[in-house]
Amino acid sequence: MKDVSSLSPSKQILVGVQFLFVAFGATVLVPLLVGINPSIALFSAGVGTLIFHLITKGKVPVFLGSSFAFIAPIVAATEKFGLPGTLSGIIAVGVVYTLVSFLVKWQGINFIKRVFPSIVVGPVIMVIGLSLASVGVDMAKGNWIIAGVSLLSAIVAVVYFKGVIKLIPVFVGIVVGYLLSLVMGKVDFVPIQEAGWLQLPAFTMPQWSWGAVLYMIPVAIAPLIEHIGDIYAIGAVAEKDFIKDPGLNRTMLGDGVATAVAGAMGSVPNTTYSEVTGAVELTKVTDPKVLRIAAITAIVFSLVGKISGFLKSIPAEVLGGIMLLLFGMIASVGIKTLIESRADFHKTRSMVIVSVILTIGIGGAAIDFGAFSLGGIGLASVVGVVLNLILPGASKEVHIEKDETK
Repeated sequence: MKDVSSLSPSKQILVGVQFLFVAFGATVLVPLLVGINPSIALFSAGVGTLIFHLITKGKVPVFLGSSFAFIAPIVAATEKFGLPGTLSGIIAVGVVYTLVSFLVKWQGINFIKRVFPSIVVGPVIMVIGLSLASVGVDMAKGNWIIAGVSLLSAIVAVVYFKGVIKLIPVFVGIVVGYLLSLVMGKVDFVPIQEAGWLQLPAFTMPQWSWGAVLYMIPVAIAPLIEHIGDIYAIGAVAEKDFIKDPGLNRTMLGDGVATAVAGAMGSVPNTTYSEVTGAVELTKVTDPKVLRIAAITAIVFSLVGKISGFLKSIPAEVLGGIMLLLFGMIASVGIKTLIESRADFHKTRSMVIVSVILTIGIGGAAIDFGAFSLGGIGLASVVGVVLNLILPGASKEVHIEKDETK
């Protein structure tokens, strides 16, 4: 649907609500998995989307949410630095996006491809997916029947169905797993009972932590690359060149400001991410007005306490089953990135870069200097970038102008 201007206001609202439903599963899953109140995630996603549209002159049909790439880093950072400290790291990610947007305006897009080629981005994405595989297993083993059915439902949705159902396997898995949990008496209704019908989202104040900042900043690499692919993909569907108008620098700036605002509120990063890009491609809804309606709807939903209570009542085993698929799929996206770029593994250089990133990232290596610590995904990303810049014989990769992390 290229333009909804001819529709009545009520029908425009209906289209916007329908789009939010498609994006809903991915929007609330990240906060549920990292232990952040889903109501604040809905609120910040709505506010962040409106900020993005303001910065991009209302031209780009985007709804912001949190990329799955942030799940593992936020969980790990929260364990090390606490949620308030991690929020300062999320704000720092927003600042990175903002700085990169200025560099793109100054140098163009090629410098990103030079500093963050697929030989670095691919294994970093693999580390993001695999580093918390044990967490998914631990959550699932509380009841393998519920976890297994949730996992199988998501697999069936993504493999055998078409249209909207194929696009929301996570949502399908959660619904089926929740219904089975109800039958087995495994649902705790206390969060729903204690929640009011109307209540403000639970805001959390960030607390500055250099350790969290240094840990989270390198994590922005993969979502940055994802952003570029998403803007190309959305432009192809809308038949417009958003890289030039309003410009990639403006879309990155929109993500950066929205992420910083989300961190200040106590929420997950708000970026252009592949799941919603897929929704735009599937529904052909490319009128930015629809996405703004969806943003306002998300803000309204965030004020309904019972929705947040219901989401909190989802059993851990259901989420664990979904994570078994989700983290593995993220890792496979890293492999796909290397394949599509035609990375040359006949070269020792390529094998060294990938090997070191994987061992440092999955092994949980860390460097401590004073009160600061850099480890895991962050350290692996930094080492990968440095190795790519200093090792001789840089390979020529195929840069595919589409979403490489879908």
